[in-house]
Amino acid sequence: MPWINAAVFVALLILLAAPLARYLDAVFTGKLQNRLEHGFYRLCGIDPAREMTWQQYARAAIALSLVATLAAYAIMRTQQWHGHFFNPQGFPNVAPWIAWNTALSFITTTDWQFYSGENTMSYLSQMAALAWLNFIAGAIGLAAGVAVIRGFTRHASATLGNFWVDTTRSLFYVLLPLCMLFAIAFGATGIPQNFAPYLHVANAQHSSQQITGGPIASQEAPKLVGGNGGGFVAANSASPNENPTGVSNLLELLSIWLLPAALPLLFGRMVGNRRAGQMLLATILVFGLTSFACAQLAEQAGNPLVHALGVHGGNMEGKEVRFGVANAGLSLAVASDSGTGSSNFAYDSLTPLGGLMALVNLELGEVIFGGVGSGLYGLLVFAVLTVFICGLMVGRTPEYLGKRIERREVQYSMLAILVFPAIILFATAVALITPQGLATLGNAGPHGFTEILYAFSSSAANNGSAFAGLGPNVFYDFMTGAAMIGGRFLTMVPTLALAGSLAARPLNDRLHAGTFRSDNAMFVALLIGVILLVSAVTFLPADVLGPVAEHFALWSGRTF
Repeated sequence: MPWINAAVFVALLILLAAPLARYLDAVFTGKLQNRLEHGFYRLCGIDPAREMTWQQYARAAIALSLVATLAAYAIMRTQQWHGHFFNPQGFPNVAPWIAWNTALSFITTTDWQFYSGENTMSYLSQMAALAWLNFIAGAIGLAAGVAVIRGFTRHASATLGNFWVDTTRSLFYVLLPLCMLFAIAFGATGIPQNFAPYLHVANAQHSSQQITGGPIASQEAPKLVGGNGGGFVAANSASPNENPTGVSNLLELLSIWLLPAALPLLFGRMVGNRRAGQMLLATILVFGLTSFACAQLAEQAGNPLVHALGVHGGNMEGKEVRFGVANAGLSLAVASDSGTGSSNFAYDSLTPLGGLMALVNLELGEVIFGGVGSGLYGLLVFAVLTVFICGLMVGRTPEYLGKRIERREVQYSMLAILVFPAIILFATAVALITPQGLATLGNAGPHGFTEILYAFSSSAANNGSAFAGLGPNVFYDFMTGAAMIGGRFLTMVPTLALAGSLAARPLNDRLHAGTFRSDNAMFVALLIGVILLVSAVTFLPADVLGPVAEHFALWSGRTF
């Protein structure tokens, strides 16, 4: 059953990604324009003909992110005055450090949640702060991804486009229409959409039970389509309110990977080499399907300590009965191979090898689908590095799609790549040696170490999934927030610099015997190898101390 589910999912994904890529090409090449768009430019004082250098583009992205973060923080800190319609539960203002962490989390598409949404956030905070940030953050990432693509398509150019135009088109033509379609579909599957107070009913055991309602379907759409992942309720997509049926589960998985799958194909169209885009899509599909297969096998193998009690079968701990083990592997792969992190099970209850697969997916960086836009430009950074390394190893010219790769491009690429493990490993080390870092740790031994390592990996990868055994405090509010900012902008800025450097270079459109091809299966294999090598060199020792050690301890009869 899980293998059939995966086959259907991948078939639908590929079927939908190709026409979406054609549509995106029309959007970002200016073929789709209307009076509303130009009226918006006049209203906001935007000159759509004014192009930006990579420095100006990066400053605009950071400025919009800062303003949106402050606005969301203000909304959450004043929610006790939102009125009965927007706050029927009468929730007080969100605590300062939780509001800080949440605002940073949502503007970086991380959507890490140190709170229970149904018990903390008013309806206005859910919509005007969090759902709004889902749109803004997704649009910023998509705009940056398109700007990086232009760096490969232009030659002898000092500019990468106009950030405000790209962001406007991302919102009006891409995210809003897709989210409207998915919100309607989600509502049709039974996900609530209302402004009514929560219901209090008597359950089968004759005790009172609270049933959460609210504008859930409309928030579910940007949460998933925009590569965010923050749930309306604490259980996220494991909750029947956010994910009631098998149909809603399939739609949610598709909405997570759809835009990241279309963007490599968009890259191929915009650079004039569709096969190169197809090879990038093939690369991330290999990673994604491999992580699905490994995680599924690990969870189906089950827990040996439970088997010793005479209860055989897969690892059902932390799984929803309506989805079971059969849906765990695919949900894990889709969630942790993207920037979303929203899955239908509890990460803290995974087998050690299942948890290892989720952790490795994060440690590879935002390159396996990843966030909207950020996944593509993260993959392109590794593509540039692969061409440089492998081209020099075999004595071929280090060129990527007609652009010569030289010292400056390699420096920018390495900066974007190395800042990611530096953030994770430094933050994890600080947490392990400080009382505040250990104060809210729920487990001992290698599992406790994995909880801390996973928290900072998820934060820096702007993913947001979590091993729930790690509790919140001011230390983690601050440190994970800082990791989110670093993972977002300390990767985006050098990647935009790389794009600006490539845009200024002349284009060599003549292949010769010394050119290293980047649009064939050999390049896919080399790209996968370079990504795995970089991740292994930086993270393998930490992984051995965490989930690998826990796996061997579990099979020797110990648990943590």
